[in-house]
Amino acid sequence: MLTNPPPSEVALNVQGLRTDIESTPLAGGTIESTKTVGPQQRAALMKCATKYVGLDVHQSATVASVRQEDGRVIARGILPTEEHAFLEFFRGMRGSVHVTFEEGTQAQWLHDLLVPRVDHLIVCGRRKENRLSNKGDQVDADELSELLRRGGLRPVYHGSPHHATLRELTRTYQNVVDDATRVMQRLKALFRARAIKAPGKRVYSPAYRQEWLAKLPNPGVRFRAETLYAELDVLRQTRPKVKDAMIAEARHDPAWSLLHTIPFFGPVRVSLLLATLRTPWRFRTKRNLWSYCGLAIVTHSSSDYTFADGRPARRRRGPMTRGLNRHHNRTLKSVFKGAATAATGRPGPLQDFYLALLGRGMREELARVTLARKLAALTLHIWKTGEPFDPTKLTLQALE
Repeated sequence: MLTNPPPSEVALNVQGLRTDIESTPLAGGTIESTKTVGPQQRAALMKCATKYVGLDVHQSATVASVRQEDGRVIARGILPTEEHAFLEFFRGMRGSVHVTFEEGTQAQWLHDLLVPRVDHLIVCGRRKENRLSNKGDQVDADELSELLRRGGLRPVYHGSPHHATLRELTRTYQNVVDDATRVMQRLKALFRARAIKAPGKRVYSPAYRQEWLAKLPNPGVRFRAETLYAELDVLRQTRPKVKDAMIAEARHDPAWSLLHTIPFFGPVRVSLLLATLRTPWRFRTKRNLWSYCGLAIVTHSSSDYTFADGRPARRRRGPMTRGLNRHHNRTLKSVFKGAATAATGRPGPLQDFYLALLGRGMREELARVTLARKLAALTLHIWKTGEPFDPTKLTLQALE
């Protein structure tokens, strides 16, 4: 509940009419009524009832739509995307305030700003929805407030800000790695485009740099290669510093020592897990984690039932598989699949698990995915129970 005292009623001119809005108007913002204002409309705005607020957030401006419990839009607003504007907008609202907005660039900032000031907040993800209606800021805000009122939104997790530093450091590390990879690919593409073979990593070595530059007779192309080499040198010097800062911050998490007991979970993988998952209690079962990591199997089936002796009976045929789910967290999928791939080539309990799957007739690519799913399930179990990795239990499970 909002405990701030109600502000004074302020009269605004809306299409030549005057109305009382319960929240103080913002400098540079507007609030408009949805229809001709009368005593009933004024009372709806002022009563202490549940309000559902949909926000369509953009870089410079945010469009708001406020509904009451019966679904009627009682107010619309346009305010600048600034901290003081949001605080002023919500400070005067009475009753229980429910708010939603879509996942985006400003989502984490706005989530941390509004969580202590409203009764219920949902950051929603709508990537899977097929929108057939008109598209517009006000249309989107109205649609969000209506879906919030009906409970038809899919929430996106935004935890407490105590992992904010680690998350920023992991983003920095991933950006540096991605930028270095991109520069290296551009270098090889530059030589490949001129029919110059550049296999292996020798083309990146400073010791052979002049030798490779001599193969480029065109001065413009040579200057471009020198620029890419200079950029690569900076990224290579920056990467160890960023990596050390990320690992040092991740070591402060109590789960660091537990996750580090899992084979092939080195400092970088554990840091990425801690920053991305943040808490294991987000996932009720391992299947929820598989779906989040892109390791859930998608199945399709149709005509599942038939009638036998006048009673419906399910057909005895398995559903058709359609690969793994497409919408997922790419960082986590890379962590688990990378650890599974490394485990298949080195002796140990995880390799024994992998070989046992191959012995049952499973294809290699499916066995690697199964091992990645096993690692995800182990991570969730160890993190929740506080028990370190036990290879004997994994061996017993593999032989069942």
